Amino acid sequence: MTDSDPALHLPGTSAAEHLPPAYPERAAHGTAPRLRAWQEEAIKQYLEQSPRDFLASATPGAGKTTFALRLASILRANHTVSQIVVVAPTEHLKTQWADAAARAGIRLNPHYSNSDGLGYGRHFHGVAVTYAQVAMKPVQHRRLTENADTLVILDEVHHGGDALSWGDAIREAYGSAKRRLSLTGTPFRSDEAPIPFVQYAPQGDGSRLSLTDYDYGYGRALADGIVRPVIFMVYAGKMRWQTSAGEEMEAALGEGNTKDITSQAWRTALDPSGEWIAKVLRAADRRLSEVRQQIPDAGGLVIATDHAAAKSYARQLREITGEEVALILSDDAGASERIDSFSAGDSRWMVAVRMVSEGVDVPRLAVGVYATSSSTPLFFAQAIGRFVRSRRRGEVASVFIPNVPALMQLAAELEKERNHVLEGPKSAEEMWDAEAALMAEAEREDRASSELEDAEFKYQALGSDAHFDRAVFDGAEFGGYAEVESEEELDFLGFPGLLEPQEVKALLQQRQARQARRSANRQGLLEHAPERAEAPEALHRTLGEQRKLLSSLVGMYAKVSGEPHKDIHTELRRVCGGPAVAQASVTQLQKRIELLRRRLRP
Repeated sequence: MTDSDPALHLPGTSAAEHLPPAYPERAAHGTAPRLRAWQEEAIKQYLEQSPRDFLASATPGAGKTTFALRLASILRANHTVSQIVVVAPTEHLKTQWADAAARAGIRLNPHYSNSDGLGYGRHFHGVAVTYAQVAMKPVQHRRLTENADTLVILDEVHHGGDALSWGDAIREAYGSAKRRLSLTGTPFRSDEAPIPFVQYAPQGDGSRLSLTDYDYGYGRALADGIVRPVIFMVYAGKMRWQTSAGEEMEAALGEGNTKDITSQAWRTALDPSGEWIAKVLRAADRRLSEVRQQIPDAGGLVIATDHAAAKSYARQLREITGEEVALILSDDAGASERIDSFSAGDSRWMVAVRMVSEGVDVPRLAVGVYATSSSTPLFFAQAIGRFVRSRRRGEVASVFIPNVPALMQLAAELEKERNHVLEGPKSAEEMWDAEAALMAEAEREDRASSELEDAEFKYQALGSDAHFDRAVFDGAEFGGYAEVESEEELDFLGFPGLLEPQEVKALLQQRQARQARRSANRQGLLEHAPERAEAPEALHRTLGEQRKLLSSLVGMYAKVSGEPHKDIHTELRRVCGGPAVAQASVTQLQKRIELLRRRLRP
């Protein structure tokens, strides 16, 4: 290697104009930030091993960008590489990477486009591009990479497996790179697509498990005070809707219903015109007000399923707060600017569809509302990652979620480490089938608006209500049923925004004990009341048990009344409403059970 900078041996470029930057401790704008212990540890490991490929997994908010850019500065300073290419998931993140790189003394061009060919500017050390951009012209990006000794930084590398064609393009473009640094905060995918440049170890069952070179998980980061503890505020409630067959359905969030009933109850809860989301938004804003007493610029984020819902949620928040709300839509040209403006300001709320679900750094976000129907571990982890970035020790994040079994499990398992598992070898036909399925899913998303119009006559939300159900923290549950705006709910919404993790648990336990005492006191008062209402009988929670219990009661009633079982079921449906037993929800079965119990009483 010569002392010149081969990264700039491009048309119209003079290498002498751009010497390697100063050692990374002296960045372009003063002293570089002090590295965290895990970053120093990971860099030391990398330099000792000097690998071509290195996968670093660090929880969102831990500082993956700082780690990668400091390592890039070292590799440029010791002439291991001279050109830096960053591949990011979104256009917004290209600019974010370029800004961070400038502070580390590395000049990246975030505006490089495929139409620019092999020239990206005399004064840049490299480029920031998106995975989609590379997939469109992989050969061009390979030639760009081969023009110099290149370090490729693959941000959120799991995106390289979004489709078979994308994975092939990334391998084509960067297969010849001198060094590849892969980064992720979620080292797993929801499908079985292989991630480019990730190593897999064979397992005894024929599957393959991804190998991470350095891992810094949420649990360790939380213990180090680098990320915030997350408290999940869980809300349940009764939902009513009409199916395509004209049947009126009723179900409560959190009941042991079928996947189809759970999905439609969840959809009803998120309906912008319903009471469930309206009450949850008000509760979240009250929580934000409490947090802002200790953190004046704390902000909130609502993650919505689609554009129509996002716009409605933003309108409701404007009515609640009397303030403007930052609305971020994925196809909006001004989205990046609005995210930057919100991040730098002190306004209360931002509502987004998917654009801020991954990688976007808005450290002041402290309260979230998970108002989307996505339940994949990957998306959930990315979404929660928006709230864990800590600016000072003691900040607490609060995320409001519906009581949906899939989300409850993900919330309870937040600290678990996950690796990417691939099933056994697939044939080429099976791999292309997998890509076809992914492409079909993408087309379905593109047709979202027409599908929603089509669904209007198939499904109709009829009504919803909300109540506080419990708080989940560190895998444990605290509290119980509480009406919205009751003392019990306000207890859980009103704890401080600055707490150590052990203080969070202690305070939640205290609130739970207070709620139990209040409940006991009320029960005591009821016992001495002259006309006490009879307490409802405990009911089984699962569909299977409900159906067996109903069948048993129908049999008992048939013996007493002499009516056929079929006629009894028909009468129960007429009086209580709802579909046949096989399609009925837990709530609807409970109504029929209670009716039969009343009729069977002497």
